[in-house]
Amino acid sequence: MQIILASTSRYRQEIIARLGLPFTAVPPVCDETPLPGESALDTAVRLARTKAQSLAADYPNALIIGSDQVALLDGQQIGKPGSFENGVAMLQWMSGRTVVFHSALALYNTASGRLQETVGITRVTLRQLTEQQIRNYLTREPDALHCAGSAKSEGLGGTLLEKVESDDPNALIGVPLFRLISMLNAEGVEIL
Repeated sequence: MQIILASTSRYRQEIIARLGLPFTAVPPVCDETPLPGESALDTAVRLARTKAQSLAADYPNALIIGSDQVALLDGQQIGKPGSFENGVAMLQWMSGRTVVFHSALALYNTASGRLQETVGITRVTLRQLTEQQIRNYLTREPDALHCAGSAKSEGLGGTLLEKVESDDPNALIGVPLFRLISMLNAEGVEIL
């Protein structure tokens, strides 16, 4: 079966590529706006599922991987900043605090209709950061503006972090890879 990654994220593509399986990355059709009263966990799961299922009609004999990540602090979902100044404000708010990242994963078998879902939880404590450090970081890592809260753990973003707690280090980057391997195995895909 063809493997499709419902994402244009190069970071997610890099994680999936580690498995050594051929796959195609395709932009999903999905409105990422949280629903009123929806928890961060529910938002992440719904969006991962929606992304995977959005491509089913175009790929009737495929395993489609959908993923989404929602960050949570003080009961508020943290989205992508959209601008440099919003990124500064988000990182100032998160500075010295622990943010919970919900990384949802859906694997949809379009031939059988089977849907598998899981969520990786990562707790990230940021260092106490000055405004100048935040501005320097965002200037040097402009891609971070496309990440939840502008907190991108890869590259220079690692300097923002004081502590990371997770059962899968890949989950923070957007794909709980260890769980994906089990999901693929359940669909008869052997990695090794």
